[in-house]
Amino acid sequence: MAASADPLADEMPELSDGEEEDCEDEEQWQWMEEDAQTVTCLFCDRQLSSVPAVLQHCSDEHRLRLTDIVRKHGLDDYGYIKMINFIRSTKCAPSSLSELSDGLLPWESEDFLRPVLQDDLMLQTDPEELLSGEAPSACPSSNTEAYNVLLLRAQAAEERAHSSEDALARAMEDLHKLKILSQDLVLNADTGKPGNLCAVAELREDEDEAYFSSYGHYSIHEEMLKDKVRTESYRDFMYSNPDVFRDKVVLDVGCGTGILSMFAASAGAKQVIAVDQSDIVYQAMDIIRSNQLEDKITLIKGRIEDIKLPVEKVDIIISEWMGYFLLFESMLDSVVYARDLYLSDGGSVYPDLCNISLAAVGDQQKHSDHVAFWDNVHGFKMSCMKKAVLQEALVEAVKADTLISEPTVIQTIDCNRVCLSELEFTTDFCLKMTKTTICTAIVGYFDIFFDKGCNNKVMFSTGPQVTKTHWKQTVFLLERPTSVQAGEELQGKIFVRKNKKDPRALWVTIDLQDRKQTYSLQ
Repeated sequence: MAASADPLADEMPELSDGEEEDCEDEEQWQWMEEDAQTVTCLFCDRQLSSVPAVLQHCSDEHRLRLTDIVRKHGLDDYGYIKMINFIRSTKCAPSSLSELSDGLLPWESEDFLRPVLQDDLMLQTDPEELLSGEAPSACPSSNTEAYNVLLLRAQAAEERAHSSEDALARAMEDLHKLKILSQDLVLNADTGKPGNLCAVAELREDEDEAYFSSYGHYSIHEEMLKDKVRTESYRDFMYSNPDVFRDKVVLDVGCGTGILSMFAASAGAKQVIAVDQSDIVYQAMDIIRSNQLEDKITLIKGRIEDIKLPVEKVDIIISEWMGYFLLFESMLDSVVYARDLYLSDGGSVYPDLCNISLAAVGDQQKHSDHVAFWDNVHGFKMSCMKKAVLQEALVEAVKADTLISEPTVIQTIDCNRVCLSELEFTTDFCLKMTKTTICTAIVGYFDIFFDKGCNNKVMFSTGPQVTKTHWKQTVFLLERPTSVQAGEELQGKIFVRKNKKDPRALWVTIDLQDRKQTYSLQ
């Protein structure tokens, strides 16, 4: 079945000079001293009352002015955070920092974005404020010296003003990197359950209500029934393989209007048990009676994880569980649950095989419509919306003539053997280019096979090259389109994870040419 990201904004501090800047700095330090929590020194276990106190302590006791390091290497917010975490994690000596050259810094790794201390106030300090709030090393003794100090402050303020646009762009990029890092931490977080097994089964009924309510309306079932590729493939599989169904007990997981149950009964099944939690099951009861199949088909309202079947074992499980990008909605979890609990030895789940494929797309117009559009919206700049737009995968039909690579299969699933842990996976992929152009997106789709024990095997695809289905395709727009050459092999890696807060939703991360981008399907 298939039903049917946050803009970031930073405010740049206003720039001032002269006495106003002194007052603002003095007030800010006073506020930090009064309101801050205890701060641990970077080089010893000493607890101090504020960030300024730590800086003074480092200068007096450890002979290191942290502001000198920030100034020498031109550290921005991103570099400053990594430096603090580097010092805390490596416990390096102050002298080693003073001796650093202007080359590659030892804290360049993204690993140093992870805080070493929880609620570390040193990480919440703006390096520009450190520099602007730093007291002069010696008090001016004459009007000339005072004038020179003020002139230096004015020049520094002017330089900051000239570079503010670049600083904002860097900050937005840094925030994006931090967001990707935080998403990775969430995706790989230890939930206390191996592979987050049975996440769907453990949802309370009220937590899952929205999902089943979406299937309670007739419109989505009308859309699926009118999908000839989908519906006729199931029909052809059952009608052309009567030996598979003759005198068998069949379980239909997520029966909806009961169309698959009626196909199974007509194909010779002895008994069909149809289960669905959504209110459409009440219409299915009328449909079954209207077709005089109530003696063969038993309807049960409820989640398969919550009910008890009137039989101990079934011979066949049928289900149309597929969502966008195959795994969206996590309905396969329920099929696996039913398989492990009710399927008899020698029985089978249908469809029994499926795979997920990727291909490269070159559609600059589509990319422009979704991304460049935000550069000028009725005369206003809305570029900050791009990050949010790019984080959401698109579900739409891709034109076959925009494909610019051969497809590649990234995951094959045997529904009779798959474990729940295998439904979250990481895999490398390689896309062989067929055109010299610009790659603007990666498209994902799936193929379905009715194979086990079938004399007449049936399959269907949801790819761009064949008849469109209601699943369409899943499009992952690239933030930065890349030039490709015909015959070139584009290497990448894909990570597919359930959303821990909503296990029916997906996170998909694509790492292409060392550019990692995470998308949501929800």
